[in-house]
Amino acid sequence: MVKSMTGFGREHIVAEGREIIVEIRSVNHRYYEFTSRTPRAYGYLDEKLKAFLKSGISRGKVEVSVSIYNQEGTDAEIELNKSVAKGYLDALRGAADELNLSDDLTLANIMKLPDIFTVVKKTEDEEVIWAQVKGVAQIALDRFVEMRETEGKKMYEDVSSRLDYIEKTVGEIEEHQPSVAQSYSERLYEKIKDTLKGTGADNIDEQRILTEVAIFADKVAIDEETVRLRSHISQFRDLIASDEPVGRKLDFLVQEVNREVNTIGSKANDLTITKKVVDLKAEIEKIREQIQNIE
Repeated sequence: MVKSMTGFGREHIVAEGREIIVEIRSVNHRYYEFTSRTPRAYGYLDEKLKAFLKSGISRGKVEVSVSIYNQEGTDAEIELNKSVAKGYLDALRGAADELNLSDDLTLANIMKLPDIFTVVKKTEDEEVIWAQVKGVAQIALDRFVEMRETEGKKMYEDVSSRLDYIEKTVGEIEEHQPSVAQSYSERLYEKIKDTLKGTGADNIDEQRILTEVAIFADKVAIDEETVRLRSHISQFRDLIASDEPVGRKLDFLVQEVNREVNTIGSKANDLTITKKVVDLKAEIEKIREQIQNIE
């Protein structure tokens, strides 16, 4: 069954001293467009996430947010540059002796000087981090897909009901068309006959008139259009029942359905059929709006 391109999934875990949160959301888009928000230190996860999610999402504008918190309080260590501190201390004491100043240096004075401390970032195994994030992302993806499938089922039911209405209306047009064709032929026959009489023609070839009427009547016949329309509806039903991404195919097919209905409307010289064509076009437009969000 079809899936919606709108979805959301979230999961978070706390394991091995880290809290990891992954959120996946998407809206409709013509292609697969991926954006991500990850902590600066974990930028290497972006491409991995893009490739991972592509296996489960074929279409839509997808945004992934990843948050990673170190539960141990810090992911870095502070180290004292002892040689730098000693150098400052010796220089300051030397200056104090040379200038005959009192030596009232304190630890607070030394700490304010540059390069006294060095921040050393703890090294992390990227593969270990990725394995953790991937596990969380998989659960978020499962929930994301589940929401898409739930929305897709609603869309399937809506489109199916509209296809039922279209098929029913096409049947009504087919039932009504013979009387329209008969009425058209009779009016055309009388019009041609009256026109020939008006020219003063003595011999009127009845068979020739009937042949011409048949030719013109064939031009307004809609049998081919209704046959193709039913074929398109059948294809539509097969596609929306498929588990494969079919959004683009449906978009093309709805154009073909609309084309056949337009042709029926242009050929039909009948108020009843014209009204039904208007109804059909309204349903087709509603289907078109729905399939814009089908993957």
